[in-house]
Amino acid sequence: MPTTYRPYAPEQSLLLPPSLTDWLPEGHLVYFIADAVDALDVSELHARYAGDGRRSQPFDPVLMVKVLVYAYASGVFSSRKIAKRLEEDVAFRVLAAGNFPAHRTIREFRQRHLAAFSGLFVKVVQLAREAGLVKLGRVGIDGTKVKANASKRKAMSYGRMREEEQRLKAEIAALLTRAEGEDRDEDRRYGKAERGDALPDELQRREARLRAIQAAKARLEARGREAHRQGPRDDEPPEGHAGDGAGSTRDVPADKAQDNFTDPESRIMKTGDGFQQCYNAQAAVDEDSRLIVATTLNANGSDNRQLLPVIKAIQATTGATPAMTLADAGYASEANFKALEAEHLDACVALGREGKRGQAINAQTRPATARMAARLATDEGRDHYRRRKFISEPTFGWIKQALGFRQFSLRGLAAVTGEWNLVCLAINLRRLHRLGWMPT
Repeated sequence: MPTTYRPYAPEQSLLLPPSLTDWLPEGHLVYFIADAVDALDVSELHARYAGDGRRSQPFDPVLMVKVLVYAYASGVFSSRKIAKRLEEDVAFRVLAAGNFPAHRTIREFRQRHLAAFSGLFVKVVQLAREAGLVKLGRVGIDGTKVKANASKRKAMSYGRMREEEQRLKAEIAALLTRAEGEDRDEDRRYGKAERGDALPDELQRREARLRAIQAAKARLEARGREAHRQGPRDDEPPEGHAGDGAGSTRDVPADKAQDNFTDPESRIMKTGDGFQQCYNAQAAVDEDSRLIVATTLNANGSDNRQLLPVIKAIQATTGATPAMTLADAGYASEANFKALEAEHLDACVALGREGKRGQAINAQTRPATARMAARLATDEGRDHYRRRKFISEPTFGWIKQALGFRQFSLRGLAAVTGEWNLVCLAINLRRLHRLGWMPT
């Protein structure tokens, strides 16, 4: 007997229009994100388009938010790739309901509404807390280095800048002298009727590069003055200026201090892949729900100064204080421990790498550190701290490994802060979907 196959007629037209809800299984993440965004107050997004009779019909901002959040929750971050998915991916097509914004439209919307994404992140956390999902019992704080949208090859050290500045000034002076000689020679031969005042291309290129180097040099010097004003914190070396050796001044950048021409606000940081141009992204994760309850982002490779700002961000987002804050040794400092005590904040912060015996602590010079060591030595303290790695680290694993988010698409501290909040918003909605939360 011949084999009988199931009917297959790709040229057959549908007799009735299909329902989009039949294209994906019930309970798909697309439906959850669509319902969650519909439950949020997005009036500020609509306000930007209100009363603008000159504008051609824009895409509904609610549609754009849903597409971007689902894209980030699915590991798609490039505006071009998102636009392609809108044409080829069933889930994206269901979400967009027959709309196909171009990649430039997606990119411009994301850039224009970064502050709104930060606000939506806060609103989702607040809704989860009202629903009883966020309990703020133990909260783990951690940071991760995320590559900037800039190559470290586009960076230059302060010492090299000074050398290049002098070299370019000398070359520009030589070119000007040569140009003046050529002008005088041409005047003798052709007369003075022609203007001949356009700068040669060679000279324009050098002057443009000189201006870029001088601007970068000024940024490094301003950063050095700011670091000098803030002063060192415990044993943390001030960032970006010279040491205290002979001939050095505290507000002058060290020769090795670098600035990047593509994204000047990013910094060279040590990562698992060596030194890269990065930002330092921080997140606080609630133990019970595994939701990110607060974020910050900065351009300092050290976590040391981030402990209190992240706790303040938790309080601002949720209106409450964690019962216990957990953090690794990167956040340990006498100043941090004193600040925790002054704010009456309970925390367990490691004083060194796990499994390695640290140096003896002088209780006279570092009393707050000694008290933290005593807390960590108790059964209660050990029980609290051993939970740290199971709270925050899996979240970063999801972001970097499962979703593949290892590099920002945008540039500048304000822009990447908004994009980091968009990433954390997408991760939270994925988690809420798994928890079975029903947006209302």
